[in-house]
Amino acid sequence: MIVTMLLNLTPILKRFIISSPLNSGRSLKNWGLEKTVRTNKMTGRVGSVGGRISALFRRHPYRDGLQRREKGGKGKMPHFASVQPHRFSPLVAYSKKLSPCLLALPSRSPPTFSPYLILTPRRRPPLLRSSVTASCSVWRQHPETKGRIHLPLLCGGLGSLVGEGSRRLVSMETSVDRAEGEEDSADERVRENSSCLKLEELNWDHSFVRELPGDPRSDLMPRQVLHACYTKVLPSAEVENPELVVWSDSVAKLLNLGPNEFQRSDFSLIFSGAVPLVGCLSYAQCYGGHQFGVWAGQLGDGRAITLGEVLNYRGERWELQLKGAGKTPYSRFADGLAVLRSSIREFLCSEAMNGLGIPTTRALCLVTTGKSVSRDMFYDGNSKDEPGAVVCRVAQSFLRIGSFQIHSFRGKEDLDILRSLADYTIRYHFPHLEKMSKSDDISFGAGLEGSSAVDLTSNKYAAWSVEVAERTASLVAGWQGVGFTHGVLNTDNMSILGLSIDYGPFGFLDAFDPSYTPNTTDLPGRRYCFANQPDVGLWNIAQFTATLSTANLISQEEANYAMERYGIKFMDEYQSIMTRKLGLTKYNKQLISKLLNNMAVDKVDYTNFFRLLSNIKADSETPEDELLIPLKAVLLDMGNERKEAWISWVMTYIEELVSSGIPDEQRKAAMNSVNPKYILRNYLCQSAIDAAEQGDYAEVRRLLRVMERPYHEQPGMEKYARLPPAWAYRPGVCMLSCSS
Repeated sequence: MIVTMLLNLTPILKRFIISSPLNSGRSLKNWGLEKTVRTNKMTGRVGSVGGRISALFRRHPYRDGLQRREKGGKGKMPHFASVQPHRFSPLVAYSKKLSPCLLALPSRSPPTFSPYLILTPRRRPPLLRSSVTASCSVWRQHPETKGRIHLPLLCGGLGSLVGEGSRRLVSMETSVDRAEGEEDSADERVRENSSCLKLEELNWDHSFVRELPGDPRSDLMPRQVLHACYTKVLPSAEVENPELVVWSDSVAKLLNLGPNEFQRSDFSLIFSGAVPLVGCLSYAQCYGGHQFGVWAGQLGDGRAITLGEVLNYRGERWELQLKGAGKTPYSRFADGLAVLRSSIREFLCSEAMNGLGIPTTRALCLVTTGKSVSRDMFYDGNSKDEPGAVVCRVAQSFLRIGSFQIHSFRGKEDLDILRSLADYTIRYHFPHLEKMSKSDDISFGAGLEGSSAVDLTSNKYAAWSVEVAERTASLVAGWQGVGFTHGVLNTDNMSILGLSIDYGPFGFLDAFDPSYTPNTTDLPGRRYCFANQPDVGLWNIAQFTATLSTANLISQEEANYAMERYGIKFMDEYQSIMTRKLGLTKYNKQLISKLLNNMAVDKVDYTNFFRLLSNIKADSETPEDELLIPLKAVLLDMGNERKEAWISWVMTYIEELVSSGIPDEQRKAAMNSVNPKYILRNYLCQSAIDAAEQGDYAEVRRLLRVMERPYHEQPGMEKYARLPPAWAYRPGVCMLSCSS
């Protein structure tokens, strides 16, 4: 159904590009900055009249491969993907088709959506290093963060030039900025060194509670909570001698929390909910959702209690939430508690996904409660007692699509609440959308043929819906790239910020199987299997746009455009990811489609295959009987017919490598930067869980350290990259229920 919906959408005005080539050795003022372009204020697309039109994909990505049809114009159109302007200042862009560009703010222009200048080098320099270094004396590399990176803009100068790659942000400053930049760096170091706060010193803000309607009641009785976005509740889990199992130093830094705080004698009491955290104002969020495609009504935080929002010294807003801290009015018939088994999985996967570069909620710490919790893992009547635990989750926001749906399903009385919640979300999490000004020259064809144009600058809700759609598409493309299957993509499990959220029966692909689902509840229909995730993402976005349409925040044309943008964004991102995974310079649909088919037939390990693929040499003279040697560790137990199929594919692949002209070592390094060596396989989780349930937390902590650096070789940790043992495929390890 979802594929059919996509195929029926008409082509849209995709992007416009005006570029000025850089010539070697020319000064900044002679770079040919003669043409000015504007950006789509919603997506950050660079545009000007006279671009080309591109259609949506015409095939299902796992059946017939991926296909895009380019119409009009000459040559291939570069694909530009933006950095969200609320994340980086000034706005930057990067070409996903291996053609980086530099965006320069005109002098004396503020970092808003004023006209930008775009410069495109003739050839791709590594990390944007090329002849332009003659004019730019300072280079800085910043690990990609979720917050702002402030770069100075000097009146009268060109300002800062910034380019973003896939994993690193590279900023380039002109020489006139050097002195000020060095001062900024020194100030930043001083602020970091002085930002180690105690728990009592965290800078709390409670905007969600302050600005949105709440439940007048605060009791824990399960009930329908009407006309409210939250209920104030306190953690209530029983605790006895809690212990700290594991913590994340990198998340502590996001909060400016000092490392010594984890050594406090009362730390486990605080993060189990037994002792209140100074400054917090705890609540449970009200939301609904579609579960397995059926509207389930009110759901809400049944075992998660948000403590509030912490503002760090960068001005970033981070919500802290205790999962497993006790009952709320949304617990229904459950106890509001969590077990150590599921809490370890949630903690480790949150941090592992962050290590992979996939947008995700984070985890600060995990503590045991010292009490037992009864759980029936397979819903078969065989419940057993397990150790109780609480994990502290951290995210910019835990708002979901279902947070908005609940109010649209409750009739006209709640539509004002929906609008207030939308305004709140845009104000705090999409602030750039409130600064738009109407522009008649930025409009896009949308939806069905003959429909009116959509001007995203005239309706912030339409711009917001498109950005949510594109973030979701990028997220799902990232999942497909690393072989991650969420398992429960209900609308109440879909973040409005495009984050991976709610890690239950997740799983990373071992043997490549497009129909794989880690969720035993999903087995009959496999609605949430690996291959279906792109379609489900679109279906969920359709529910989101329908919710906004119900409140008259967006029109049907605007809703259609948001869904269309999802499809285009997913295809762009997925094609880019797969191209880089193979170390190619351009997307080859036939080659990738054949590869995925071969992998599915022979059940090839997804992660290890792509990691080993970088060992193949671009040598067309390689003897046929040596072609598969670099892949022998993953191409197991094959007959002659299958060997011939793989030899044929490798020969075609080598031809592509030879034509690209990229040296083997350079390509290997690039491929290893996008193909992880380590992923959080379910059997690795289970091994850590088994030890932790016996009171040994060393394996959990060791596994965390490995998963924080998944693209590095990490000598001595090779066992964490091995193929799964036979016991890894038993129920309870490779597959779990929704309650897990």
